[in-house]
Amino acid sequence: METLQIGQTMITWLKGGVTHMDGGAMFGVVPKPLWTRKYAVNEKNQIELRTDPLLIQRDGLNILLEAGIGSGKLNEKQIRNYGVEEESSIEESLRKIGLTTNDIHYVLMTHMHFDHACGLTKWKNGKLTSVFPQAKIITSSIEWEEMQNPNIRSANTYWKENWEAVKEQVTTFDSKISILEGLEMHHTGGHSNGHSIVILQDGGETIVHMADLMPTHAHENPLWVLAYDDYPMTSIENKQKWITYGKQCQAWFTFYHDAIYRGIKWNDKGEMIDKLERIRDNT
Repeated sequence: METLQIGQTMITWLKGGVTHMDGGAMFGVVPKPLWTRKYAVNEKNQIELRTDPLLIQRDGLNILLEAGIGSGKLNEKQIRNYGVEEESSIEESLRKIGLTTNDIHYVLMTHMHFDHACGLTKWKNGKLTSVFPQAKIITSSIEWEEMQNPNIRSANTYWKENWEAVKEQVTTFDSKISILEGLEMHHTGGHSNGHSIVILQDGGETIVHMADLMPTHAHENPLWVLAYDDYPMTSIENKQKWITYGKQCQAWFTFYHDAIYRGIKWNDKGEMIDKLERIRDNT
C-alpha cells in the first residue's frame, strides 16, 4: 500500500475496489482525441477508476477519507454496467497495518454517490450493518439531505442501502468543518449539490483532496468537468479556486479514483514537480 507523510500525518491508500466508467461521461464535452492523450481508455470506451479510501493517521486518530465500493453490495447487472473488476478489501488492508474497522474514529464523505458510500455498510446475517461502527461519519448537510431524499436524477446514485444502517453515526456541516487542527472539509457543490473537498495541513505542507471535482490527474484543467456533474459551472468555479490555491502553495493533490497516481504536486505554471505513483501490482 502506498503512503504519503506530511509533518506528523501519515496517509495510506487502502484497497477499495475498481470500476470502469464511460470515458465520454467522465470527460464531458472534452473531445475524445484530447482526453485520451492524458488517460487510457479500453475497447468499451471505459476508463479505469479506483475507489481507494485514504487512511489519515495523526494524534492517535484513524480517519478514513471515503469508504470504497464495498463488498457484496452490487448485483450482477451493476457489476457489469460499472465495470467492477475488484470489490473492497478494506478489512484486509487495515489488518496489514494492525487495525480493524472498529479502530476508525471518523469517516469523511466528500459526497455519498454509490461508488464512495457503498463501503459504509455490509450484509451480515441478512441485515445491513455499519462497517465502521465506532466512527462518526461526516458529510455536508446538503449532501445528507439529498442522500435521504434524492431527486429523479440522483436516485440512481443515492441508495438507502448505503445510509439507513449508519444514520445514527452521521454528523453534518454547512460551509466548512474542522475535524482536527489542520484538517478541514469545505462544501463546494458542483459534482453534487452537497459535494465537499478536504484540506490537510501539517509541518508546513498541504494536501488538497479535490474528490470528484478532479477525480484524476487528467482533470486538472478547470474546464474539464464531468457529464455526471449536477452543476458543472459550480464545478468550474471551485476547481479554479482550489486548484489555484493548491498550486500556489505547492500542495499535494491526492486522488481516490486515479488509476495512475495517488498524488501529484504542480507548481503555479502547471508543471508537475512531484508525484506518487500507484503500485500496479498492488491491485
